[in-house]
Formats: sequence, structure tokens, C-alpha cells
Amino acid sequence: MSLLKRLQKEGSISGETAVQSVPRDNTFWNLKFSLHQQVVEKLEQEISGETDKVSEEEREQAANQIKEIMAEHLLEKGISMSRNEQQRMLQELLDEVFELGPISPLLRDETVSEVMVNGPSQVYVERNGVLEETEVQFRDDAHVARVMEKIVSPLGRRIDESSPMVDARLSDGSRVNAVIPPLTLNGPTLTIRKFSKDPYKIDDLIRFGTLSGEMAKFIEACVKARLNIIVSGGTGSGKTTTLNVLSSFIPEGERIVTIEDAAEIQLHQRHWVRMESRPPNIEGRGAITIRDLVRNSLRMRPDRIVVGEVRSGEALDMLQAMNTGHDGSLTTGHANSPRDMMARLETMVLMAGVDLPVRAIREQISSALDLVVHQSRMQDGSRKVTHLTEVQGMEGDTIVMQDLFIFKQYGVEQHRVVGEFKSTGIRPRFMHKFADAGISLPDEIFY
Repeated sequence: MSLLKRLQKEGSISGETAVQSVPRDNTFWNLKFSLHQQVVEKLEQEISGETDKVSEEEREQAANQIKEIMAEHLLEKGISMSRNEQQRMLQELLDEVFELGPISPLLRDETVSEVMVNGPSQVYVERNGVLEETEVQFRDDAHVARVMEKIVSPLGRRIDESSPMVDARLSDGSRVNAVIPPLTLNGPTLTIRKFSKDPYKIDDLIRFGTLSGEMAKFIEACVKARLNIIVSGGTGSGKTTTLNVLSSFIPEGERIVTIEDAAEIQLHQRHWVRMESRPPNIEGRGAITIRDLVRNSLRMRPDRIVVGEVRSGEALDMLQAMNTGHDGSLTTGHANSPRDMMARLETMVLMAGVDLPVRAIREQISSALDLVVHQSRMQDGSRKVTHLTEVQGMEGDTIVMQDLFIFKQYGVEQHRVVGEFKSTGIRPRFMHKFADAGISLPDEIFY
């Protein structure tokens, strides 16, 4: 039985976790909820397939049917509504049928970068790196669960007692994480990381103050010269956005294979193969992991391998690919600093279940990686590339690293971080790779 049906039938999720109804004093909201069930029952039976593929003609027919249902209901209840109120009601009911209910306007709002549903009565958004609580609310837990199922069902995924957490994506590539009780105590929780319809370009990152023009030229040269790069940073620091920009520098004639848990990378190159991992089925079988896909990608004659994020044993396969002729590979990883990223990679390699001495692992890392692009979310909500760090090799048992560019913060003025991007004045050891690729960089970039 699906999560939604079980909630509606039992009136609870499990044990003592009751469905929390949101109190409504507003006449408009009470009317909307009384109409909602009628509309859903009448229209959803007539709509097959994914709602984002419904034609404009079908939407227009649905709008006319909703108007009829509304008129009958208002007449029966003796309620009068203004034209504006009727139009608002119509739009919200259309959102319930074709979109994702109450949060649909937030997903359409281009100023919103993230939507966070903490149970039915609390919805937050992120704008310009700052969290804001909205007035948006769901009717109850079952209402949130219904939206969750609309997201995961078209992807062949599920969210229920046996699988109470799920990662998914919307049709526009936005990343979704959903968790249900009893894992969450305040009701079903939904987090949606939005991505712009048009991928950001390097000029956008310069305009946002994410990095300087000199750093942008250097990074572009690194990608074109086929250096192996990892983008590190904390949650919400903008790693995937930066990875998208780096990927845009890959020449058009190369074969690119991207590997992700939930497809987020947006490329414009034509020769692009996208692969996405698969969770186990209801019997617990059939899972395809990132590690499986990385291994398989080596048989696909890739010029570039781009892994959305390394979290576990796939790090070993990624490093081995970088060390065996697949130069120019790109990936991201969670870490607090470039040095911390090296330690995290060591841990991930050990998670692969191989019995390697630490020195051997560090040699793999130091010989595979050329550059760490470290990104941070600052206290004012802005994202900045705080380090461009070269991985130089080994000295004894230590990986040697050298900062090439840094962001030096001077303080905070009027709630905004004040600082500047600076070159350390050190030229990287891999400068010869630029020459081999026919790329010349002006000397003043490093001074």
C-alpha cells in the first residue's frame, strides 16, 4: 500500500505519530481544502502519465472543469468570491493537479534557490543565501506525502516504511530529498535544491563575486589542459554549480560521461552520455551504485569522466581512472578545506574494502589529482571559491599541497563579507601541461 493511501486510511503514519492537521481560520483556505478532494478525484483519473507532459489543451480543459466544480460548490455553500479570489483558487487547484501543490509558486519564483518543507505547517526558502519562512502551508501529512509521491513515482522510486528516505529530481533537474516519519518527528520533510533553467556561465560567477577574473582564466586553462580537478566544499556551498561551469570548458569534440545519484549536471556539449545510479527494488535487489557506473564508464571510451559527487568506495575507482589515462576528470566532494579533502579521500578509499597501506592510498591521490577548487558559503550567504590549491605530490608520507589563489577576508560590513581574491605569487608545477596543450596564460595572473 502506498504511503499516501495508508495515511488516508489509517489517519496516522505509524505507532504514536499522528497526522498533524494544520488549523485554518481563513475562509479561503478552508474552501480550497473542501474543493481539493473533489477536483483531484475527478481530474486525476482522466490524466495519465507524467503531469509535466500534459498538453496545453488538456490543461485548459482541466481549468474549465475546475471552474464548473467551483461554481457548483460555491452555489451549494452560498459563498460569494471576487474575481481575483476565484482566479487565485483556480491557480492553486491547478497546482494541486498538475504541479506540486502549495510549493509550486515557490518553484516558479526565480529568486528562490531552495525550498524546505518541515512538515505540513512550516515551509522555508533560501533567497540570496538567506533563509526565510513563508506563509505556505499544507493541509496535513497526507498532503505532503501526496506531493512526495508525485515526485518519486515517475522515476520508478518509492518512499514508504521500507524506504523512508529517497533522493530524486524534478523534470527540470532540481534535486530532491524526501524523508518521512518515524525518521522525522515533525512530519514528512521535503528539501528541493533548485537549479536555473539556463546553467550559470563563468561570467555569472565573476559577477556574483564567487571568484575573480584571473581565477576564472586559470580554471578554464586547467580544464582545457586536461587536469584532474576536484571541487570541495560544505553543503550548500555551490559545488555542483561550479562543476557545471568547469564542465562547460570541455571542448565540443570530446566524449563526456557524467555519473550521478540524481542527475543535476547541465551540459551543452552534444557528445554527452548521462548515467544515474539506481536504488534497490522492493525486494532489496537490483541496485546500481555510483561505483558500478564508474567502473562501467571505463568501457565506454570516455574522453572525460565527470562524477557528480564521490562519497564512498567509488573514490578508489575514480582515482584509478585518473591514474590510467583518463585525464581531465572532474568530481566534487564534501570537505572543510583542501587539506581536509585529501583526508576524506583516504577514508573513502578505505570504504572500498581494499587492504592498502595509507602511504599507497596517498600516492594514488597525489598522482591522480592536480587541482582542488575549494568553495565556501560565507556568513552573509554568498558563495566564494576560497582556495585554488595545487596537489604537488608526496614528501615522505605527506601529500604536498600549495595554494595558488585564495580569498582573504578582512571582516564584515553592513552584513556583507569584505575581502579580496589574491594570487599567492606561486606558479604551479603543472605549467608545462598548459604549454603541451597550446595554452598560454599571461604572467600577471600569478602576481
